[in-house]
Amino acid sequence: MSADLSPEPADGSSVSPSAETLDHTLRDATPAEVIAAALQAVGRARLALVSSFGTESAALLKVMADVDPAIPVIFLDTGQLFEETLAYRDALIAQLGLRDVRSIKPLEETLSREDANRELWFSDPDACCRIRKVEPLARALAPFAAWINGRKRFQGGARVAIPVVENDGARLKFNPFANVSREELAAIYALEKLPPHPLAAQGYLSVGCMPCTSRAAPDEDARAGRWRGRAKTECGIHTARIS
Repeated sequence: MSADLSPEPADGSSVSPSAETLDHTLRDATPAEVIAAALQAVGRARLALVSSFGTESAALLKVMADVDPAIPVIFLDTGQLFEETLAYRDALIAQLGLRDVRSIKPLEETLSREDANRELWFSDPDACCRIRKVEPLARALAPFAAWINGRKRFQGGARVAIPVVENDGARLKFNPFANVSREELAAIYALEKLPPHPLAAQGYLSVGCMPCTSRAAPDEDARAGRWRGRAKTECGIHTARIS
């Protein structure tokens, strides 16, 4: 795929393509082509990839590393993650040669004020996600004009109709795996010999914070084990505008 994503107007100033233009151009592109287009559109200094280092994260990180391993990667270390996730993060950084992984934590003053007993996940999970994920991500993304994430339509719920590129408040949001199927994802893991998340073998199809993650049956939705028994299906970083 080849496309001019950075048109030059007559006065010589730079014009960034719109989300709608990019989505139209990239709707049938491969994940690598989408990431390369994001780089071309805004440049490495203004592009970040956000990863949970979860059960499906290695494939996107591998594709990104093949395009440019120095693209900044933002990892939200909420303070309530599984130790296995932290170990998996370190293993993938080494294996894939990722050069700029930034582990972002919630502010201690916010935790002390709003969740001193560390039990907010039980009484108000939306508020817990806000102070541990949404607000830290907003701080981390402040210098960037665009970000990449790993959502896929096959994950269901609010994700079934995500575009390849969309507006996200003040920046562009690229979803290079939007069109990828379960089978294609598994093929990337097999072809690239990517290690699975350590908890995958124990029945965790999707892994987030420890208090709000449970095992899921093979015939359940991949995210069925997240916030089980509650109406909540998203942490908020993909439903709130990150300004």
